[in-house]
Amino acid sequence: MTAVTAPTVTLPVTIDRPQRSAFGWAVRDALTVTWRNLIAMKRTPQVLVFSTIQPIIFVLMFRYVFGGAIRIPGVDHYVDYLMPGVFAQTVVFGSIQTGVALAEDLQQGIIERFQSLPMARSAVLAGRTLADLVRNVFVVLLMVGVGFIVGWRIHTSVWGVIGGIALMLLFSHALSWVFALVGLTAANAEAAQAASFPILAPLVFASTAFVAAAAMPAPLEWFANHQPVSIVIDGVRSLTYGGPFYAPGKVFAAILWSVGIIAVAAPLAVRMYRRKV
Repeated sequence: MTAVTAPTVTLPVTIDRPQRSAFGWAVRDALTVTWRNLIAMKRTPQVLVFSTIQPIIFVLMFRYVFGGAIRIPGVDHYVDYLMPGVFAQTVVFGSIQTGVALAEDLQQGIIERFQSLPMARSAVLAGRTLADLVRNVFVVLLMVGVGFIVGWRIHTSVWGVIGGIALMLLFSHALSWVFALVGLTAANAEAAQAASFPILAPLVFASTAFVAAAAMPAPLEWFANHQPVSIVIDGVRSLTYGGPFYAPGKVFAAILWSVGIIAVAAPLAVRMYRRKV
């Protein structure tokens, strides 16, 4: 007697999620990816260490090497002018890590694994930028401590300091979305890093981070006064130093720049991500 074997039928696997709005799931997915990226940062502390060593070197160099030769009108102690610029330099160059990390995930196939999961497409990018925002919170607070050690003092109030830090972190989040675009277009992590530096170097060094714009040649002075890094730095100085730098319009302009960059770069990055994967 011959046994009859029934054919094997493979049924599609479905994952039932509890009832929740699409926006609710997108937020939950983004937080999950954020936690994953924070764990990855914890496992590679060298990245965090080296991202803080560079700004500390800049603080010490400009404070004790160049500080004696630089004079800013209306400023008694150069370090009070310097620190907002160092904060900006720290978060601007730190935003490169967003593009580098995304390029690495694409190169290693991690993004393809995310694609196979029932998760919001925007969660990968949102989780990446939120994790970098958490990293920037730690780095900026560390630089605040370093600033106080080398003589930086607040001339406004505690709320001014909190507002200045919040403004700088908002700008850092905006830049993370910009360099998410770079990471998605780069062939690998090395290419993402190489493509980012020529964009950021002019914005940082041709700004009011370390010297007053009035000391620059006329065309460069105009550029320094109107580019976003200088505007954010001037907004932070308005909140932390006041006096000759106090101008609520600069703070408002810095917020507009940051929000505008996010409004443009975030949808473009999500659209590019969907096309790429």
